[in-house]
Amino acid sequence: MAVVATTAAWLWSGLWNDRFWFPANVTWADMEREDPDGEAGYPRAVHVLVAFPVAAGIFVLRQLFERFIAKPCAVYLDIQNSGLCRAQPNAILEKVFTSITKCPDARRLEGLSKQLDWDIRKIQRWFRHRRNQDKPSSHVKFCESMWRLLFYLSAFTCGLRFLWSSPWLWDTRQCWYNYPFQPITSSLRYYYLMELSFYWSLMFSQFIDIQRKDFVIMFIHHLAAVVLISFSYINNMVRVGTLVLCVHDVSDIFLEVAKLANYAKYQRFCDATFVLLCVVFLVTRLGIYPIRILNTTLFESWEIIGPFPSWWLFNGLLLTIQVLHVIWFYYIIRIAYKALARGKVCKDERSDVESSSEEEDVTSESRKGILSPSNNDANRINGHITSGKWAEEE
Repeated sequence: MAVVATTAAWLWSGLWNDRFWFPANVTWADMEREDPDGEAGYPRAVHVLVAFPVAAGIFVLRQLFERFIAKPCAVYLDIQNSGLCRAQPNAILEKVFTSITKCPDARRLEGLSKQLDWDIRKIQRWFRHRRNQDKPSSHVKFCESMWRLLFYLSAFTCGLRFLWSSPWLWDTRQCWYNYPFQPITSSLRYYYLMELSFYWSLMFSQFIDIQRKDFVIMFIHHLAAVVLISFSYINNMVRVGTLVLCVHDVSDIFLEVAKLANYAKYQRFCDATFVLLCVVFLVTRLGIYPIRILNTTLFESWEIIGPFPSWWLFNGLLLTIQVLHVIWFYYIIRIAYKALARGKVCKDERSDVESSSEEEDVTSESRKGILSPSNNDANRINGHITSGKWAEEE
């Protein structure tokens, strides 16, 4: 036990080594000093612990919002809460479903048909119904998207309000002058920690929400966002951090609006919003992000403060995000191209409800628009772009 305790203490002390977190001649003790003017202070590592109770409060607020505001809106728009046919209990088919989840091939279908004395079409319908049982309804997804839209819109509005009067919005070199001795106001601290709390709340809610196929990927995404926001707060890269958060929030607003329109079957408005999403994504994540933000974190910071260990890690993660931006935009363009070329695209296999018969399939296909991408494209877009902040991974 003594060896374990010693090893843990050594690792802990190494984690909080001054030379890793800050430039030369800067220590944790320096960061504990208050601003000489008494109007603001420096970020402290202990502040990130506030995110846990706040995240719990956000989760409770979400439940109240979805129940008393989003749900009535969904009912008003005639978005169905249920109505899905549940699969008839069958131990044999359930065992097959557990092993492959998808409908068996023709050979296996014939075997199951003989074994159960069921028509092949009936077995195929059973697998469709069984898969639908594990998928959230449009009503549930509408409420979730409406909550996300509320947060992203509020976060972007607050972030832009803070940044508009901040010198580093107009001159990114201000992010590094006198770093890390850059006091932050209480309002800016609340904004930053609120973003962190929101991602903690997403991690909490994932375990009780209806689980989708991309559960693991989304969990990794939320974890990465939490790590990066916490990391940038602890070593006081808050100024450039606010720029990154604001750049990512704006495109999420258009995504959630498009999804809400899709669930409400306002297809023209949905498609128009998707086009705006493409433009905003291109301008913010492939324009402003690399030209303004990466330029200042890589080159302007090198010139003004020079590199140090956490600087390398921070920039490495930001560069990784840029690579993901390029990949995600490629899938967005693929979806848009298919929609324009075919006039419609295939079903989103990630979460949309499958029809229970071939006739229903034909009917549903006639109503689909841009936000109903095909196969893996749908998985990537719905996950990768959703809730994208510091690092989007899904």
